[in-house]
Amino acid sequence: MKEGSEGKKIPVFLESAPEGVGGKISEIVSEENHPKNKKKKEDKEIEDLKKKLEEKAKESKENYDRLLRMAADFENYKKRAAREKEDWTKFANEDLIKSILPFIDNLERAVNHAQKIADTGVLVEGVRLTLQQLLQSLNKFGLSSFESVGKPFDPAMHEAMLVVETDKHEPNQVVEEFQKGYLLNDRLIRPATVSVSKATEKEALTSE
Repeated sequence: MKEGSEGKKIPVFLESAPEGVGGKISEIVSEENHPKNKKKKEDKEIEDLKKKLEEKAKESKENYDRLLRMAADFENYKKRAAREKEDWTKFANEDLIKSILPFIDNLERAVNHAQKIADTGVLVEGVRLTLQQLLQSLNKFGLSSFESVGKPFDPAMHEAMLVVETDKHEPNQVVEEFQKGYLLNDRLIRPATVSVSKATEKEALTSE
């Protein structure tokens, strides 16, 4: 401290500090406030913020991609459920219709038998009308029969009961139908039982 002209003591900073201390203090102050060091600190903070922003952006993209996959999976599930529901609706009556088919077979046999007996026109007509009405009703539920006689034998549609040697038909043709085949909404529910033609031995030798 120094005394002033009026006897007051005036502080003199760093004057009585140990040697070198004042220089160190001023050096520390100057380093912290140095523009270069301040810019480095700001650059580091900016870099940290950029990294955090990139991490958040990556996390956001992953969440968005996950959301898109979930939305796609849900859409596929809805479509699959709709198809299954449609199939169930179409074929829910399959067992019922299959159980009715033997009655149709018996009616057809009755008609075929009655046609061979004289004076049974009324009976035949009545059974034929009944059979026609029954088939029309079942047709509304998707049932339909298919023709087989004269068509090529198809293992997916026909069940061969007999193989017949004949020269009146091409080989592997359906000659006779013992029991009709039926489709339900274009799906086979019963194959037709048939006899299938094959070439006679004479024709086979000729072809060889």
